[in-house]
Formats: sequence, structure tokens, C-alpha cells
Amino acid sequence: MRIPYFAYRLGFLLPTLILLLSSYSVPAQSFNQTDINRWQQRAKGVTITRDTWGVPHIYGKTDADVVFGLMYTQCEDDFARVEENYITSIGRLAEVEGESALYHDLRARLFMDTTQAIAVYKKSPAWMKQLLDAFADGTNYYLYTHPEAKPRLIRRFQPWMPLMFSEGSIGGNISVVPIDRIKAFYEGTPKTSWVPREDYYERESIGSNGFAVAPSKSATKNALLLINPHTSFYFRSEVHMVSEAGLNAYGAVTWGQFFIYQGFNENCGWMHTSSYADSMDEYLETVQKKNGKLYYQHGGKPKPVRTQTVRLPYKSGNGVQYKDFTMYFTHHGPIAGQQGDKWIAVAMMNTPLNALSQSYLRTKAKDYASYQEVMKLNGNASNNTVFADRTGTIAYWHGNFMPRRDTQFDWNKPVDGSNPATDWKGLHPITELVQVRNPASGWIQNCNATPFTVSGPSSPVKANFPAYMAPDAENYRGINAVRVLSQKSIFTLDTLIAAANDPHLAAFDDLLPPLLVAYGSVSSDPKYNGKDLAEAINILRTWDRGYGVGSVGQTLAIYWGEKIGRLARTRASADTRFDNLGLSDFILKNTSEAEKVTALTEVLSDLSRQFGTWRMPWGEVNRYQRLTGKINETYDDQKPSLPVGFTSSAWGSLAAYGARSYPGTQKRYGNVGNSFVAVVEFGERVKARSVVTGGQSSRPGDKHFTDQAALYCEGKFKDVLFYPEDVQKHVEKTYHPGER
Repeated sequence: MRIPYFAYRLGFLLPTLILLLSSYSVPAQSFNQTDINRWQQRAKGVTITRDTWGVPHIYGKTDADVVFGLMYTQCEDDFARVEENYITSIGRLAEVEGESALYHDLRARLFMDTTQAIAVYKKSPAWMKQLLDAFADGTNYYLYTHPEAKPRLIRRFQPWMPLMFSEGSIGGNISVVPIDRIKAFYEGTPKTSWVPREDYYERESIGSNGFAVAPSKSATKNALLLINPHTSFYFRSEVHMVSEAGLNAYGAVTWGQFFIYQGFNENCGWMHTSSYADSMDEYLETVQKKNGKLYYQHGGKPKPVRTQTVRLPYKSGNGVQYKDFTMYFTHHGPIAGQQGDKWIAVAMMNTPLNALSQSYLRTKAKDYASYQEVMKLNGNASNNTVFADRTGTIAYWHGNFMPRRDTQFDWNKPVDGSNPATDWKGLHPITELVQVRNPASGWIQNCNATPFTVSGPSSPVKANFPAYMAPDAENYRGINAVRVLSQKSIFTLDTLIAAANDPHLAAFDDLLPPLLVAYGSVSSDPKYNGKDLAEAINILRTWDRGYGVGSVGQTLAIYWGEKIGRLARTRASADTRFDNLGLSDFILKNTSEAEKVTALTEVLSDLSRQFGTWRMPWGEVNRYQRLTGKINETYDDQKPSLPVGFTSSAWGSLAAYGARSYPGTQKRYGNVGNSFVAVVEFGERVKARSVVTGGQSSRPGDKHFTDQAALYCEGKFKDVLFYPEDVQKHVEKTYHPGER
């Protein structure tokens, strides 16, 4: 069954009881002198140079030295997010948020626990152990040298922790397994009707964009790459990792991880877009009790249900309480719900060492062949990959971890677990995935949509692949990307930036014409012949359907599209799921002409009530603001903010900016969308430009808290300082970890 990867928290797994108890019994972590001596010695061999944008360039003899320095700098910039990601990923959320998060932690424990992670760590190859040890040492050295840091929970980081946070995606596999379904089952009040794991089609399409341009369409005859992940703001930071052992990677790293997730080295670059490729499945298990024991049917024979008892802690007042659970498992996976009288088992990737190895090793790839060799680990369940290298090769792979299945079954829904034919038949090798290499069109794009338009007429053919490999629908960003890349014959870094910021909102090519026709049909009705409505219709009629801070047409169109969409959704069945195009079609078919026009009149009233006039330029409504640097930011209409022209990618905006109003605000403030964005040219020397949301630091008052905000809001980029001689021309500070 296909899965989305849009979640604001990352989810995995639970720690040992010793760590649980220590978090309450010790007010601050103490470190022994042996540890401190080791950290201090390593720190001497690590050099951190902060450039004038605050970006850390971390240099060391070994890769492990650089990982040590990387973790130290991440904690310097935003320890709260480093810790938050691990509190969530190791399944300890209830310890800080209370009983309401208990089933989040149970979900984590169902799929993996720290005992397994520790076992994997112990069996890891020496090179990986060195990196994992350096991860823990660098983070703990920060805590030792910054006693003013106040962890919410984790006072000592352990080297096994990254094995439960291995891909860097915005949401791990388990984040799409509904917590309420788990809660209902394990509380004994199961929901007996099947519901999708996540109603992701109706969510704002945040996703990501990746473009690759071949030498045939490049002014310099070098391959070009656009890296444009859409995530919750400040989810990743910009870093540069350089070792004498061959590491030289630049890009975005998710807080708490020790590898460049989306970025480039001197030879190649990689951009991940969230994938709907089907990498997990749900099985309906027939369970019966005999002689006090549980059995499930498989191949006409009963098999014992494996059980495991777990005691989970949760915060209660100033103390901690515990709740016991009995968890259930079949060979397909853990039980995570119920449909009718069947239990639902979930099968998904559970190879943390392969996943983490692949995430790290790709940062040292030298070309297409070596990058593809790393992908043979099949350790990436959440992403598609857009790729370019200095030889001029551009490529795309749709997904990576791909179970082989019997195509007679509908894998969009739970399958019969008692039928052995539904069992996975191993994995598809990398060569069998939906992919393209050096397409004749000269370009590749993916915007979380179907791979069968990824290179225009040079795209893969849908009929050549099983349906479960690429169930992805088209979306308006994909339509816009194909249009933008098809129209231009030659690209430079500047024109690639312009393409990434193309303002056209393709959804309104479908949505607006029926509104204009509807107005013509009902305008003779006295209640629709007011001057304001006529003026608004004329603005929409002459609007170029592009975003911009001064556009009143954009404001009217988006507010109207949201309102008519909400009305249409009330007429869809509970289990209806929409992609962007499907929702537009449903809106047009399931709302009358009068309703379409009435919705616009209501928008005029709403805007006038909120702002005193309906003639609101989009930039006055849609704002960027960063006040506190906290994970949960607050917003205030009375405090300074910046106008933002780009908007939700649900409307086809390639530059994504998901914004909404908050308690006490009339204006909208962004919290998700463009994060780290870069364009890269792979020639004899790498040339790149980048921008991040706001700035490198999370501390209000720091010069790098919002020093990139104006660039970000205007779609402008700064030069990336990749080579030592360039970094040295723009040095703000050079130091070793531990130095203030």
C-alpha cells in the first residue's frame, strides 16, 4: 500500500528502562573524565569555520572527526530541535508531553525498540560504529561545554540512536500508521471499518521539487540541479562537511542527523522528493483463541501470534506513571488496528543499518555508477531521487525500497494475510524501478507527482511497470514544472532559479474559467449585480494567474478556492481521497453556478470584515515572521513581518509557502514550504547558490536569525562557498569545538 511522507514530527522508537529512570533521577547529566579527555582530544583535530552567513564548514582528518564537529555545530545552532527529533524518533514523547502522547510511543515500540537498535549497533561495521560514536560524542561534548543548555529529557545521547532515525525524511514510515487506530485496538474499542492510513490527498501538498538539466540544455554544457525540499520551517540546516578521507559534501542536514540529506559534493548532487511509491502494506489477519493462546491463519494452518508485554512511562504532574500493554505480531508485522473481525498487521522496511549506511555513503558518491551502487542497499523507503553529476549524467529513480508483489491483488487496500500469495516475494532490484537516465528531452522534474511525466515525451511508460510501483497522480506543480522546463531551450543557474520561482498557479487554469462563466449566467439576478462583485470578477478575469505580493487577484482566487473547496468536500463520501486535479474536478462538478458566485461574494465580505477592504494585495495577507525561534513559533500582526508572494503548492506554486492565520492574527504566516533551496552546476569547479528560511541560528537577536529572510521571501539566492579559498575570503569565526 502506498504511503505518504508528510508529517511534522518524526516517529520511531523507545529507549531502555535505565535511561527512562535516569531522566528523572538526575537533574543534569554528569560525564566522567575519561569521556571528557577523549572529547577534548578529538576536538583539537576538528576545525569549524563559520562564514559570513553563519554556515559551518567543518574540517577534520577522518569522517568521524567531521561528524563530531557537525553534531557540535548543530547543537550550537538549535539544540532544541536536535533533542526534539530524538525524543520523537526513539519514542519518548509521553515523558515530556504526558499521557496524550502515550500511543505515539506505543506505535514506536510496535515497530522497533532500543534493544534491537543496540544489537544493530553492536553488529555494525567498524566504519559505521566510528560515525555513530562520533555522533554521540559530539552531541554530549556540546552538553558538557554548555551547562546552561537545558534538555527537556535527553541528558546523554547514545550511539545507537541514529539507527532509529536513519533516512532524514520529513516523516518516517510509521508516521503514517494512524495513532487513533492503534489506540482504539489496544484499548479494546477497535474501529471496525477500514480507513486510509492518512487522508493525504486532501492535505496541502507540501512535498518537494527536484529539477535536473542535461548539458544539451545548459549554457555552459554542464549539468544543473535544483534542490528544493518543502518541509516545516527550520527543519534542516545548511552545512559543509570536509574530511581528508574523501568527504566533501554540502547541503541540508536534518537536525540530529550526521549526513547531508539533500545536497552535493564536487562530483554529483542528489535531491529527494517524497514518494507515493508503495513500500508498505497492510494485512488482514484471521485470529482465533485456542486453549488461551492466539493463532492466526496462514496457508490453511494456524500460526501462533507472537506477544510481547511492554511498560510505557508518561509524565504525570511532576512525576512519572506507567501503563502496561501486550503487543501482538504476525510474520507480516505488528498489529496496528482492526477491520471488522480481522486484525491489521503492517509490513514495512525495517533495515536501519542499510538505511543509515545508504544515507551516509551516497554523500561520497563520485558519479552515476557509484551512486546507483549505494542505492542497491534498498534502504530508502520514503523518497524519489533526482540526480546530476559532473560527467553530464542526469537521472531519476522512483522510490528505492520496493517489495515484489503478486499483481493480482489490489495493494491500495489491506490484503488477506491468510493467503500466502500476498506475502512479499523479496525486493525489486534497483534496475527494475521506474527510472530515467539522460532523457532526450534534456531535463528531469519531480514534484511528488507521477513519474510518467518526469521528462516530458522521454518519460518512462506506465504500462511497463506494476501499478504498485508508481500509483502517484499528477499534480499542479508537476504540470507547471513540465511547462517551465519545456519552454526554455537553454538554462543557466540564474534561469534555473527563475524556473524554480515561476509564479504561475496552474490550478486556476481549471478553477477560474467556470467561475467566470457562472457569473455571466447569474449576473442578471439582482443579488449578483453589485459593483464590488463586478469589480472582483473583472480583477479575476484580467489576472495573469501568477503569484505576486501586489496581486489582489491572487488573494481573491485563493480565498475563493479555499471556500468553494470546503463546500465541495462536504459532498464527498467519507472515504473519498483527492489528488489536486481530482479535487478541482470534484469542485467544478459538485457545486452549482450560483454557489460558485455566492462563494466569491462571501469572500468579499470576509476580507472586508477582516481587513477593512476586500482589495487586499496578497503580500499584505501572506507574511513571513520569525519572533522566538521556538519549535512552535508564535505570530503577531502588530510586530514586523515580510510580504511573501509565493503560496501553497496545492495551487501549483513551485516555490511553496504554506501559511495560515493563528489565534489573534488576521494575516497569514508561513510555517511550511521552501526550506533549504539550492541550484548547482557541475563543471570543473562546482558553482552553487542557496537560501534557507530565515537564517542559520535559532536564537532571537543573533545576526543569523533572519539575515536570509529578505532573500528567501524575494526568491533570491546567496553564493555557496564551497572551496577553501572562497571560504577564507568570507570568514566570520574559526574555532575548535568547545571554544567559546
